Amino acid sequence: MPDPEDITEADLPAPPPRPGRQAPRRFAGTHQQIRSALGLYKVCAWITGIMLLLLVGEMVFKYGFGTELYAGGTRIDGSPNTLSFQPEDSVTGGVNLSIAVLIAHGWLYVVYLVSAFRLWSLMRWHGLRLLLIAGGGVVPFLSFIVERRVHAETEREMAEHPEALRRY
Repeated sequence: MPDPEDITEADLPAPPPRPGRQAPRRFAGTHQQIRSALGLYKVCAWITGIMLLLLVGEMVFKYGFGTELYAGGTRIDGSPNTLSFQPEDSVTGGVNLSIAVLIAHGWLYVVYLVSAFRLWSLMRWHGLRLLLIAGGGVVPFLSFIVERRVHAETEREMAEHPEALRRY
């Protein structure tokens, strides 16, 4: 056995190869689960985007012109109302569709967030991406842009890493 003080670097064997810095890509679901989550997210993004545009229109009429959309009921002057923009509280017995748009958008945005979280968790993306996706339902027209990019990114990642899909 050689003396340890006599060993040089040339006497040592080559170091083992270093593993790659990145762990292999893994998804948290099967191909079918991710496709299903992507489909739900796409539908929710479109519905949320449309409801947000309706909400913006409703806000313009409410704060810009001082009117709200009413369906049915009777106007202050006694004439029947079918569907029209009227000043606030000027229709009795009708349905205030402006408030209905507000409530519907709020609940549909919650469904949008749930669908975004489902897709995000199956794809195992970083946390900032979830915040960016969630912001898509807050800014008009942004949900359509974000949906298209998320859809393309999901398809691309699944095509690039078919081995990453979980199998049962």
